[in-house]
Amino acid sequence: MATLAPMSFLAVIGDGAISQFRRLRRLTAVAWNVLTLAVRPGSWPRTTRRVFALQILFTGYDALAFVSIMALLTGISVVVQAQVWMGRLGQSQLLGPLLITVIVRELGPLLVNFIVIGRSGTAMAAEMAGMTVRKEVEVLDAQGVDAMVYLVMPRALGMAICVLCLTVMFVVVSFGSGYLCGAFLGTGPGDPTIFVRSVLQGVEPGDFYNLLAKTLVPGLLTAVIASMEGLSVEGLATDIPQAVTRSVVRSYAAVLVVSVIVSILTYA
Repeated sequence: MATLAPMSFLAVIGDGAISQFRRLRRLTAVAWNVLTLAVRPGSWPRTTRRVFALQILFTGYDALAFVSIMALLTGISVVVQAQVWMGRLGQSQLLGPLLITVIVRELGPLLVNFIVIGRSGTAMAAEMAGMTVRKEVEVLDAQGVDAMVYLVMPRALGMAICVLCLTVMFVVVSFGSGYLCGAFLGTGPGDPTIFVRSVLQGVEPGDFYNLLAKTLVPGLLTAVIASMEGLSVEGLATDIPQAVTRSVVRSYAAVLVVSVIVSILTYA
């Protein structure tokens, strides 16, 4: 009995590792299929283009107000505090690198991804699960419509593009609101050219690739995870909340893992 317990524990760990590996392999395969379909002109009929446009409208345009408010508050809190402490330490030249590190490299992409997961990721998973429960996916398949082309691919690409655009807007609004608040309180550099110059001095060549990787990849994975979880329900309405919950948890995990890996590959 003493030897069976460790073996059972190892078996549970092994089964979990194998299950996670299979899930990751499936996620990678679906994401790669989305990208290969996206470059084929035949994958973009009028109906698919309409789904793509609606996804951008919902994920990007409808989220502008909320993301702007979050960026406004983030800029006031982060930029103003950075300006105060850099001024006290007499290291105002470090303001730009600090802001780039905190907002552009890490905080901006993370917050925007979390917002998109909470708004669009949950809605997408619930929509897919509802279509599966109502047998609408089977009807599309019977009509010869590929669910990957009509349902998954345009939504995944639309979400990835929206995460990138929202992150760029988040960074711009954060810097702008932080500078204006600092100038109003008298803690900032005053001259906007000094502030802009300090920010540009903190930009490195890897920041461009870092921003692309931390927005496009998580945005794509979020949509793929939501679609996979929604389309994998067993046909019961009670499975919809569980699919949405799994989608949110796994999307958050994917965003954090991608963020860590990109940071290590870019700056380590």
